[in-house]
Amino acid sequence: MNFERRSHYSGALGREMYFNKYGHAGRPVVVFPSSGGSQHEFGDFGMIEAAADFINRGKITVYTVSSFDGESWLADWKNAHDKAEAHNAYDAYIVQEMVPLIRHESQWGGSLMSMGASMGAFHAVNFALRHPDVFGACIALSGVYDTRFFTGDFGDDLAVYQNSPIDYLWNMSDPWFLDQYRQNDFIVCVGQGAWESPHIYDTSRLQEVFVAKNIPGWFDFWGSDVAHDWPWWRKQWPYFLSVLEKQGKLA
Repeated sequence: MNFERRSHYSGALGREMYFNKYGHAGRPVVVFPSSGGSQHEFGDFGMIEAAADFINRGKITVYTVSSFDGESWLADWKNAHDKAEAHNAYDAYIVQEMVPLIRHESQWGGSLMSMGASMGAFHAVNFALRHPDVFGACIALSGVYDTRFFTGDFGDDLAVYQNSPIDYLWNMSDPWFLDQYRQNDFIVCVGQGAWESPHIYDTSRLQEVFVAKNIPGWFDFWGSDVAHDWPWWRKQWPYFLSVLEKQGKLA
């Protein structure tokens, strides 16, 4: 398997940002790490190995990016607005710097896929909803989709609201966004075992708004033995990739 450990300078964040690349061809997948995770997390916890068949056959190329959560949503010393503005800088990095790099070197003209587990699932969904022209598919495993989980009550702060899928999606009426959503692929999965309670709740709430807005999405609730943990994510990730491949949604 082709593996590259890379970095580049981000003007949006004012620092060097590190990422790993796995693969040589196929639909690019941007993987967001879980809370406090690094660009190495996906490899360290066996997620690259779990998807090795898809990577080696040139169906996907996986880009694992660095987290910025320690300076945004998980920065407990910041107020809710400053957390959101820090995340918006990260959003600019991903969409304006990382995505063009991926497109240039992969020569991929179609949409990318976002993916993540736990905190990474929040990012996968949020990026796919905020930028549906960039991310045409999303696999989110065991996430929360309400920024109150990170900020508490944020009142009428627009910067936080615009990053809280549970909130902004209810009020979405822009036909361009809704049309894009209805063409894209959303896979949102959660277990019903240990440590999954808040994630079950938010997955159900997200499903409710998808149904209300007539947005197709696959909301998959696994069994009571399925915990919020890597062994299960290692099973879910290749399972959903196999479904997308059968639908012709990979390379």
